[in-house]
Amino acid sequence: MSATPATGPDPQSEQVPLLNIANVLTILRLLLVPVFVWLMLLPGGAARVAALLVFCVAAGTDRLDGQLARSRNLVTSFGKLADPVADKALTLSAFVLLSADGTLWWWVTALIVLRELGITVMRFLMLRRAVMAASRGGKVKTTLQMAGVIGLLAPWDLFLPAFVAGLLVQVFYGVIAAALVVTVVTGLDYVRQAVALSRAQVEQG
Repeated sequence: MSATPATGPDPQSEQVPLLNIANVLTILRLLLVPVFVWLMLLPGGAARVAALLVFCVAAGTDRLDGQLARSRNLVTSFGKLADPVADKALTLSAFVLLSADGTLWWWVTALIVLRELGITVMRFLMLRRAVMAASRGGKVKTTLQMAGVIGLLAPWDLFLPAFVAGLLVQVFYGVIAAALVVTVVTGLDYVRQAVALSRAQVEQG
């Protein structure tokens, strides 16, 4: 799962208006994060269902804003950076809250949080050299993380027999395990990419 080669700022992307539908959806995803957190902290099954719905809407904007940006040529440097930040704000808050209520092991959340924050900081530090856009592997990672979170957020026992609900939870634990593997592998790949880019620029300079 190699990361997309890092490139400098795209002149075409700088000509795209900053306020466009793709970026608005990205900002909407960021604004939904505190709403999701607030609902998760409320007691009761109704609040959990509401939190799940908000998470699903926010996660849906991730796919939609990317499709709109590509199909309508609305790709901007802001979008390249804000999109993964919005993804991380949403998914990491969910992981922390799932661990806080005992649904997910803390070591899993800690490993994912460290990877995500570390790579985000690295990408910002690399801005003076290039914008490191999200890779295909990164998109797979995000999809697996969101699918796993949705599966663990859902109060299956409210709608399904206990046996079926328990089976579904185990399936989504498997999705989380796959997400963890892809998260680590893509994180190492981003580091490799950053090191290669830095070495290339040192040799050129």
